[in-house]
Amino acid sequence: MNMDTQKIVTCLTYNNQAKEAVKFYTGIFKDSKILSELENDFVYVASILLQGEEFTLMNAGPSFKFEQGFSLMVKCNSQDEIDYYWENLSKGGEKSQCGWLTDKFGVSWQVFDPRMVELFRDKNTAKAQKAMQAMMSMSKIVISDIEAAFNKG
Repeated sequence: MNMDTQKIVTCLTYNNQAKEAVKFYTGIFKDSKILSELENDFVYVASILLQGEEFTLMNAGPSFKFEQGFSLMVKCNSQDEIDYYWENLSKGGEKSQCGWLTDKFGVSWQVFDPRMVELFRDKNTAKAQKAMQAMMSMSKIVISDIEAAFNKG
């Protein structure tokens, strides 16, 4: 995506870890780069591209906190991708349920495969419920287990 066409840019505010977060995220996402950085005695602000999406990261002091009501979703097209992002984004953070994790900075992420949504929306509600129940019992998403539960429904 051309950064000039992206109308909404996510801004993540940190106490004093924005520079570390820039290195962390650009090290994980293969298609990433630092677009700009401003650093002086008073401020650190950076614009980065992750998978073609622009983000701004800045130090804003301790009054800004991340909450689980806001998360970034990573769509994965394979179990290998799920495993990669799940393990790397959760380093130093906390793994949760249903593909959710909190990274070491407190940012919430959802690592999932869009095929799950298709199964959950299936017209056969019994099968869709079985798939949802399988997902609800997971920490990291295992798409083959969700598909197997769906097929047994």
